[in-house]
Amino acid sequence: MAERICFRLHVRLDKREEYVRRHAEVWPEMREALRQAGWQNYSLFLADDGTLIGYLECEDFAAARAAMSATEVNAGWQQEMAEFLGERADGGIRPEPEIFHLN
Repeated sequence: MAERICFRLHVRLDKREEYVRRHAEVWPEMREALRQAGWQNYSLFLADDGTLIGYLECEDFAAARAAMSATEVNAGWQQEMAEFLGERADGGIRPEPEIFHLN
């Protein structure tokens, strides 16, 4: 059974529009690395106050996260995104507990 992962980060308000623009142009090699690492149905949602909600499904989140951490493309992407989040996004991911799922 796939794990469903939801996490929350915060995008600096003065960088919000640029963050959205950059995600309209996610590097193809980053997209492929995510797929190969097992990240499925990965989505990001950004509120007006800078709250960023991420959602993904994977077989094993610890393994999927480790697989991404091992890629060169992820290191470059995280370095570029740090200006928006004040930290490496992948280091700030703390899954929220799931309390209900309609299935």
